[in-house]
Amino acid sequence: MTTLTAILIASLFGGILSVCAAGFVAFKARAHWVPVLVSYAIGALLGAAFLEIIPEAFDSASSAQSMAATILAGILIFFVLEKLVLWRHCHVEECEAHAPEHGHDYGHDHGRSGLMITVGDTFHNFVDGILIAAAFLADFQLGVVTALAIIAHEIPQEVGDFLILLHSGYSKRQAILLNLLSSVATLVGGVLAYYALGTMQGVVPYVLGLAASSMIYVAVADLIPGLHKRPELQATAQQVVLIGLGVGSIWLTKLLLGDLA
Repeated sequence: MTTLTAILIASLFGGILSVCAAGFVAFKARAHWVPVLVSYAIGALLGAAFLEIIPEAFDSASSAQSMAATILAGILIFFVLEKLVLWRHCHVEECEAHAPEHGHDYGHDHGRSGLMITVGDTFHNFVDGILIAAAFLADFQLGVVTALAIIAHEIPQEVGDFLILLHSGYSKRQAILLNLLSSVATLVGGVLAYYALGTMQGVVPYVLGLAASSMIYVAVADLIPGLHKRPELQATAQQVVLIGLGVGSIWLTKLLLGDLA
């Protein structure tokens, strides 16, 4: 399998799988499933960042100091970007996107625009495609692990987006179609990055560094705070176990791919 083929499959499969899984959860309207997905996604993101992407980035970078600075700068950049954005993706049960579970009306989006959500998600998916391509260009195993981590955190995000679109007045069919069209941006980003980064191999390690900082920021700044809204012992134990399963799945994938190689 060529690198381009792997990028195409990972980008296409990741986008479609995330939207289909999100649609299934949202159609069933089981809001209590979302925190389970979020806890697993946190583990997958942190596992991919610390067990696979960061070691590969440091090995390939011109210096450890420059790579550490890249990761730090990436975290700060994502903080600033999130401050500038007028909307936030919903990840947790208590957010307004799950208002139907709390007796609110689907037809009211609390000021959020479905179009803005779609535009924001499209850009997010485009960046995911770039990260997948950079990972596969560095190493096939790294590409698979990165794609799995992205899929893991895309599912709860897509659930939130889907419900926000319903709040904005879209039908369930329209919401699914918009999310599917938005997911195509992952494929576009992956293909463009393959051709751009393929001629600039020296840039790939630093794109990986930014990918790691993106995953760390999403897990720590966006997802983990939502888990603190459920401080009871049973919920905390469940969260810890699911985060561990997320990390463990990345470790197991890395191990299996290493054996196959």
